[in-house]
Amino acid sequence: MLKVAVIGATGAVGQEFIVALNRHKWFQLTQVAASERSAGKKYVDALRDPSSGILRWHNREEVPEYVKNMVVSKVDDIKPENFDLIFTALESDDAMVIEPKFAKTTPVISTAAAFRYESDVPILIPGVNDDQTDLLKAQGKNRDWKGFVAPLPNCTTTGLAITLKPVLDKFGINKVIMTSMQALSGAGRSPGVIALDITDNVIPYIPKEEEKVQREAKKILGKFARNAITPADFRVSCTCTRVPVLDGHTETVFVETAEAAEPEDVKKEMLKFSKNVSIGKLPSAPKEYIVVHDDPTRPQPRIDRELNDGMTTAVGRLRKDTAFDNGIKYVLLSHNEKMGSAKGAVLLAELLKDKQIL
Repeated sequence: MLKVAVIGATGAVGQEFIVALNRHKWFQLTQVAASERSAGKKYVDALRDPSSGILRWHNREEVPEYVKNMVVSKVDDIKPENFDLIFTALESDDAMVIEPKFAKTTPVISTAAAFRYESDVPILIPGVNDDQTDLLKAQGKNRDWKGFVAPLPNCTTTGLAITLKPVLDKFGINKVIMTSMQALSGAGRSPGVIALDITDNVIPYIPKEEEKVQREAKKILGKFARNAITPADFRVSCTCTRVPVLDGHTETVFVETAEAAEPEDVKKEMLKFSKNVSIGKLPSAPKEYIVVHDDPTRPQPRIDRELNDGMTTAVGRLRKDTAFDNGIKYVLLSHNEKMGSAKGAVLLAELLKDKQIL
């Protein structure tokens, strides 16, 4: 068992880490840290609103017993050398300061954007760009770290990159146009703040989201050689919106392929990739990485987001697109708080352990 800590453990993403690490076969959570307001309290008490006493626990599962009485530490009191791995669920500004301190001695897996665009930092999705894990070793030389920082992609990028991977490998890609319909949980969980804005509404702008997706998809699907990633040479354009859905990001995707591709051929490649993906033996790996629905009314967030505990990307309405010479289009659904967040981070940790990087 590897000893791990979770930083930012009381927030929405931190809570997902707590659930994902419950009874894990390979990782033992031995310490949690959060803000000074929570420090010194038992974990379950730190979750309570100080004025109302209401438990601010956002997961559908109950607070796991193993963590209820664990005392929350200050971030500054964490001794990273005591751990094999540290998971962080921080805002990017905080991550920029805190994560390098930990990485001096210990590997860090992060949900923040702080280091995603650094040249020696891969944005990893297990089974999609596993070869880029070798770039983690370069951080030790470049930054004088014994550990590393391995960030997840933006949760909106995750399902897109997973579904584009088999298309790129078989047919090549010239252009990608995507519109997202993103769940409320992606905006955080502050009680009551967003409810009046989003009810009976669609918010057509999410700050910095489109730029993140456009950069990250090309980096994830780029070529790795000589300790450098050359971004994929296709173009990406996207529009990101917020919709009144609790969990699960839906995306409409238009792809101009380099070679002619029929929808049935694309479906075949997606399912072949799903069957042969390299992560099958990892504890958190889903039975299917991608499912492709023939029913034109799927995927739907309420029905499909929990497939294989939220770790499967669901695809539907796969069909020809007439705006491109070689065009296909489809709808995807990816769980932003599971595969796109903490549980995806745990899956990445499993991959790194399996490759003996941890």
